[in-house]
Amino acid sequence: MHLIQVDSVQRWMEDLKLMTDCECMCILQSKPISIEKDEQNELILSSQYSTCDNLQLLLKRAWIISTELTRIAQKLEKNRWQRVHSMTVRLNCHVRSMINEYSAFTRSSSEETHQLEKLLVEKCSEFTAFTERCLQTEDEEILKSMKSCVNETLTTVAQYFGQLIELVLTQEAQTLLRQMELSGSLYVTESALSGLFSLAQEGAHLCRIIAKEGGVVALFKICRQDCFRCLYPQTLRTLASICCVEEGMHQLEKVDGILCLADILTDTSHSEATHAEAAAVIAQITSPHLTFTQHLSSFLENMEEIVTALVKLCQEASSGEVFLLASAALANITFFDTMACEILLQLNAVKILLAACSDKHIVDTPYSRDQVVTILANMSVLDQCASEIIQGNGVQLLMEMLFEKSSSGNPAEAAACERVQQKSAVTLARLSRDPEVAEAAVKLSCIPRLIKLCRSPTERNNSDSVLVACLAALRRLAVMSPDGLEDSDFQQLVKPRLVDSFLLCTNMEESFV
Repeated sequence: MHLIQVDSVQRWMEDLKLMTDCECMCILQSKPISIEKDEQNELILSSQYSTCDNLQLLLKRAWIISTELTRIAQKLEKNRWQRVHSMTVRLNCHVRSMINEYSAFTRSSSEETHQLEKLLVEKCSEFTAFTERCLQTEDEEILKSMKSCVNETLTTVAQYFGQLIELVLTQEAQTLLRQMELSGSLYVTESALSGLFSLAQEGAHLCRIIAKEGGVVALFKICRQDCFRCLYPQTLRTLASICCVEEGMHQLEKVDGILCLADILTDTSHSEATHAEAAAVIAQITSPHLTFTQHLSSFLENMEEIVTALVKLCQEASSGEVFLLASAALANITFFDTMACEILLQLNAVKILLAACSDKHIVDTPYSRDQVVTILANMSVLDQCASEIIQGNGVQLLMEMLFEKSSSGNPAEAAACERVQQKSAVTLARLSRDPEVAEAAVKLSCIPRLIKLCRSPTERNNSDSVLVACLAALRRLAVMSPDGLEDSDFQQLVKPRLVDSFLLCTNMEESFV
């Protein structure tokens, strides 16, 4: 990582270049003295972005312009002509600044880019002139007729802007990919990889552009060259980002990407970091949230060796992050195909996962426990799983997971805790068809805890999914051990239809407990 030390004065001087051409125009020519409190909504580039690379600067400026276009449309809808005009002038300045900045750092621009830049600048000038005329007109009828023309011009500006940004980003992706393709230099390839990863982090649209331009093909080409072994982790991390979109998945399938990932995972000469990033790609392409994984036919052909390698990675993980990536991939695979659960049983995965949970340095977050309990929940449909859980003291772990609580209050962590509670209850419900598991659960006081989760909304973070899972588990355990419930619990939580018990619990006040 290359760090550049810049003193505060130099940083301010660099920042000043970005701010003056927009701000002086707005302040000296178009900023009205108004009672409207919109000043805090005006957008400028903050000093914290002064050390960002040129592409990040372009994306930041593009985001500002996009936001300004949206706000102009909102003000136009309300006939706030004074604000529309001042914002249009500011938009004009931002567009010109963006074009100047891009021209300053780009190596070469195509004729098509120049043409679009010219059209956009002309249309912005026309837009500013239009709104100025509207500002000088007080006749409501004339303003009404002009409004449609202003709307049409705004739409055209937005269209040209969108086309220009799309073209510029496509050209940048092409440049980076060309560098990777033609360079045999480790340094140049690493630099291009870094730029490509940065682009991919900007969202699904950028990932689609990269995939369409052959990004997945180029990245797998690197992963098949031993001379770039030290770049494998970075390359795989970029692949994981791009494969969140359908275009990336299709490209992965075309270049036999699954086979390449399987080879990397099973090659013991690779570093743990490389194996972990390969696991991250597997986790991404098998995510149950994606709707376009059905075409991954080659995955089934390599599934056994991939699952075997991932289980080994879980067993030998040296950190919580490595375990999280490997277990997340395994969890997704258990959704992807039921055969995976049978393979996991043969590999003694239950024992390995339960052992890992006892090591607080490895399974150290609710996110890791979420992956483990997901695997256990999906495996619990198999009859042989119950004995494995009993032998590994898994019922005790499931009981502990019913107490999962967020320590930070972070919304993402709280959601992970809810999933852990829900899935541990689901696993208990499925496993309790085995009398031995049910007996162990009763001895560990699972029934009182399930009742508490049902009756106390704060215990389950007001989660309805946790409530349903706990009601199902409670009903299963009540069949095996009816003496464990008080009559009121039986009458309210077990005897009625599940939907009636659910409605009763969701309407309970905290003071009821």
